[in-house]
Amino acid sequence: PLPPLPTRKPVLTERLILKPVSQDDLPALHAMRSQPEVMRWAVAGRPDADLDETQAWLDHNLPPNDAHNYNFTICLRSTGEFVGLGGVKRIGPSSPGLPGGELGWPEIGYLFCKEAWGKGYATEFLRGFVGAWWSLPRSAAPALRVEKSVVGEETRPSQEQPGSESEFEVNGASVVAVGEILTAVTELDNLPSQKVLDKTGFRKLKVWTEVDEKTQETTTLVGYGIEAPK
Repeated sequence: PLPPLPTRKPVLTERLILKPVSQDDLPALHAMRSQPEVMRWAVAGRPDADLDETQAWLDHNLPPNDAHNYNFTICLRSTGEFVGLGGVKRIGPSSPGLPGGELGWPEIGYLFCKEAWGKGYATEFLRGFVGAWWSLPRSAAPALRVEKSVVGEETRPSQEQPGSESEFEVNGASVVAVGEILTAVTELDNLPSQKVLDKTGFRKLKVWTEVDEKTQETTTLVGYGIEAPK
């Protein structure tokens, strides 16, 4: 389980401070979520209609709804200026036998104000956050179950013995026991985010198409993953 929001610690990088989200972040979050250039890549795909919509998003991250999200505001260490938001979302069951997230694993995402683009903040955020994520305490648990297709070919020889008991099926999907993975999903044409993921050690795992529930248009998505350190 994730630590409760009041107990979460800030994360420091060279230029940034990542702070657990709070109600005080509403004005800055709304300003960022009102920028069309930023929200093009968000789940909503459009700017928030008003402050109430931003508040509704924030409510999903505040107690008592903080058990399935691990989001942080991203600020400059030098001035405290808000520049973005990032963290892990959708932690919880998405289907029987599979943990949450688009690829079955916890999924990381981020947004930066357009004024903060091109300064290397996304790369710095990811490196700092991923390190903090792996340092969270974990309890002993059975291996999670995810589709084999989202495990990179490079990881399989060390994780799997052909014909062993690590291979099984869930709802007809071929699956294999592997170590923990943190994932990210981008649209195919979001090349800047893909470059950031490449630079920070994520590997491409899967490319697929699906119908966007909001626009009803077909979109191509690219899934990335990074394994827990040994």
